[in-house]
Amino acid sequence: MSDQSEMDEVIAEFLVESKEGLDRVDDDLLTLEKDPANRQPLASIFRAVHTIKGTAGFLAYERLQSVAHAGESLLSLLRDGERAFDPEVATALFATVDALREMLAQIENTRTDGSKDYSGLIGELERLLKTSAEPAADSVAAAPLSGPPPGPPPGAAPPRVTASAPPAPPAPSARAAEPAAAPPRAAPATPVAARSAPPPAPEAASDDGGERGHDGGAGRPPGQAAAATGAGGAPAGETSVRVDVALLDKLMNLVGELVLGRNQILQFAGLREDPAFQTTSQRLNLITSELQENVMKTRMQPIGNALHKFPRLVRDLALICKKQVRVEIEGENTELDRTLLDAIRDPLTHAVRNSVDHGIEMPDVRISRGKSPEGLLLIRALHQGGQVTIEIIDDGGGINAERVRDKAIARGLITPDQAERMDESDLVNLIFLPGFSTAEQVSNISGRGVGMDVVRTNVERVGGTVDVTSRAGQGATVRIRLPLTLAIIPALLVGQGQENYAIPQLNLVELVRLEGDLARRGIERVQDAAVYRLRGNLLPLVFLDQLLSGNGSRPAEIVDREVVNIVVLTAEERQFGLVVDRVADTAEIVVKPLGKLLKNTAVFAGATIMGDGSVALILDTAGVASCASLTSKTAKRLLQLNGQAGADARKDATVSLLLCDLAPSRTVAIPLQTVVRLEEVPRTALERLGDSTVMQYRGDILHVLDLGGLLLEAPTSDELPFRLVACRTPGGRQFGVLVAEIRDVVNRPSIAPLAVPRPGLLGSVVVENRLVEVMDVARIASETIAFAGDTEVAA
Repeated sequence: MSDQSEMDEVIAEFLVESKEGLDRVDDDLLTLEKDPANRQPLASIFRAVHTIKGTAGFLAYERLQSVAHAGESLLSLLRDGERAFDPEVATALFATVDALREMLAQIENTRTDGSKDYSGLIGELERLLKTSAEPAADSVAAAPLSGPPPGPPPGAAPPRVTASAPPAPPAPSARAAEPAAAPPRAAPATPVAARSAPPPAPEAASDDGGERGHDGGAGRPPGQAAAATGAGGAPAGETSVRVDVALLDKLMNLVGELVLGRNQILQFAGLREDPAFQTTSQRLNLITSELQENVMKTRMQPIGNALHKFPRLVRDLALICKKQVRVEIEGENTELDRTLLDAIRDPLTHAVRNSVDHGIEMPDVRISRGKSPEGLLLIRALHQGGQVTIEIIDDGGGINAERVRDKAIARGLITPDQAERMDESDLVNLIFLPGFSTAEQVSNISGRGVGMDVVRTNVERVGGTVDVTSRAGQGATVRIRLPLTLAIIPALLVGQGQENYAIPQLNLVELVRLEGDLARRGIERVQDAAVYRLRGNLLPLVFLDQLLSGNGSRPAEIVDREVVNIVVLTAEERQFGLVVDRVADTAEIVVKPLGKLLKNTAVFAGATIMGDGSVALILDTAGVASCASLTSKTAKRLLQLNGQAGADARKDATVSLLLCDLAPSRTVAIPLQTVVRLEEVPRTALERLGDSTVMQYRGDILHVLDLGGLLLEAPTSDELPFRLVACRTPGGRQFGVLVAEIRDVVNRPSIAPLAVPRPGLLGSVVVENRLVEVMDVARIASETIAFAGDTEVAA
């Protein structure tokens, strides 16, 4: 390896470790600003700046070294108790961190620390060195930074900004490769110190301040610190490895191609009566699924990596706006695909800035409204329904819907007639329109009509949704929903004419099939919109064939159909039904971007390659709802009708049941509240584990109940797949029930108890003049299945 390439690797390591160190410094400064008597963050800040200074000197970055040295000198004074930590010092140290980041960015791009003059900042740091505050006589000797926080100067009270749990960046690893710190060249997989490197520069004895034994290798090339022993005496470098994100992306693309090949082989195996080939293809399926899951895990990162910068951002914004804001972060360990994490940094920043600038009131206004002068900004992330939800919640004044309406009309974004047809929720969400702003004048923070439209554009670009809800006088919530990953997603395959389409299962609610007379008479019309009465509620319908030809809500052309397939979908918290010719199957698909001709088509979100090599377009449910003109007026009318219909339905039906045949001659009912999903599974997917029947299901082991003895029957000649009802116990355990046929969903007023109670039965109901038993499958599963992780199993 050449000396130049080796030096490039040393610099790359220095950049990554320095950026991680500065991220921790931001959190420590915020903690110190809240509690100046806390010495732990001060020691951590000193070590980080000292390390950067030492390594910058070794690499001959003199400008970077001089700024770090000036900051370190002030920190040394603070550490020794000769200078009190006050707002003036905090501002200077934050400015030092920003300057160090600027020079690190220059080094990353040009291999020099730039030409910017930082003499003004250095002069300010030196001035603060000379104007030390008077320490308390007794407290300084015992604890240099003990005592109450210093009071702010008149008229310049700093905002209180804290994080409930400041997320420290994780240890470098392939699972948590920070994209923002990725070097331009591939980072070495082993510590730099393991190879020959230029000898370290000698450390100045006067600079370490007695911290040399605790700075984690300050003044040495960055790789040497990484070679220190970790917990249990094992070298830290043996438990983790830094991987270039470009390599992870390439690996993910290769796995995507492997999934496509797997799908083609599985489709081909279904056409051949070759048991050995089918067994091999199933083995390939299991290995591919496991490989896919683990490779996707390497791309997953804690969302805290994107959230940790916001306490500092809010602190600076609040200082500019002369407000007091407290930041709390929840769910920073929620994981998200690295690509999505990169894509949402800017939208989150805009949303947070908007909450501080427009949402939270000035302290005197809050006091007059009976609130604390300090506002609260809560950033919360959680997994919800197979997706990640991020909420930015403030306790400010909320959004004035009438003011939003007036501003939108004044700016020509909507017409008065359109405004009349909008409810309060629609009006509030006008803040996402391009060019919209309620600011009276342009400032450095807002007023230019950009910001929230960027949030919606960027979020929808990665397949997510965003909306805002407001509580007058109490605050507002911006809610962003994102898929877990963009690379490989589970989807429902449907057909229309000769073409196939894919619908992300993230948006799928249920499937409805109407046959015969019900298909011809089940479709109704409300205000020129086609609807279907689903369990007492009116469901608006969109016809895929008519949507693709320009009109998706006209019901006239389905009157002669013998079968109507309705895919019930959700978009922007509203449900609608998509009418298609056929429902094909479920599959995991590899998402491919659209070409230029279809890129701006709202109905499609991407494309995928099917098992037979054909291309299927991926439907965008939000785009389908928008293009089908499911207007707010129609939705509002349906809600009113649904309210009455629901009240009427509740008089006649309080229990929803799934009817199915356990065996050809035995029909039973399963409470719908326990049902998660309906599947078809091949017989080869079922395996024996001890005395239990199990199958690989969505990356986990699913225990299967064969209550009707279907496995004991001889397989049919055409090897028809089993019907599987995936269920969940009250404790959240998933299991499956094998059934011969799935019939219908019915509503009944109640379940009649049995004259003689029998284990596993809740009672009975009457369906089409027949008595049908209601199975307590959740109880049966809890008493008979040895779930993974249980300490004991009931007999």
